[in-house]
Amino acid sequence: MIRPYIPEDKESLLKIFKLNIPKYFDTNELNDFKEYLEKKSNTYLTIELDSKIVGGTGYYVNGNDKSGRITWIFFDPNYSGQGLGKQSVEYCLKLLREDSRVEKFIVTTSQLAYKFFEKFGYEIIRVEKNYWGKGLDLYEMEKINK
Repeated sequence: MIRPYIPEDKESLLKIFKLNIPKYFDTNELNDFKEYLEKKSNTYLTIELDSKIVGGTGYYVNGNDKSGRITWIFFDPNYSGQGLGKQSVEYCLKLLREDSRVEKFIVTTSQLAYKFFEKFGYEIIRVEKNYWGKGLDLYEMEKINK
C-alpha cells in the first residue's frame, strides 16, 4: 500500500534509510532526508506491506524548469525484488502527470540504480563522480512527459 506520509512514520523511515547506508546513500544524506520530511512532508509517500512500513518515496514539481521529480526512494533491503520500486515510481509518475505544469520528469540517482529508471524511459543527461559521497556518483536522468 502506498499512502501519504504522516509524522508517526518518521522513525521507521529513518531506520530503513540507515539500512541503506553506505550502499545506496552516504551518511551525510541522512540530515538532508530529515530536512525533506520537515519541509516537504506533503510530497512524501510511505510504502507498507502487510501493515508494516517497508520504504518511502517523494515527488514534487519544480516550477522553474517545469519538471516533476521523484526523490528519496528507498526500501528495507529485506523487501527488495518484490516490485515495490516499480509500483512506487508508477504511482509518483501518475501523480506528476496530473499536474499541467510538468513537461518532463527528472530523477537524480546513482550508478547503483540508474538502470532501474531506464526501464521507465529515463535517459542519462549528466554524470558526476562522487557527488553523493565517496563512491556514489550522480546520475541525473530525464524523460519527457507524454
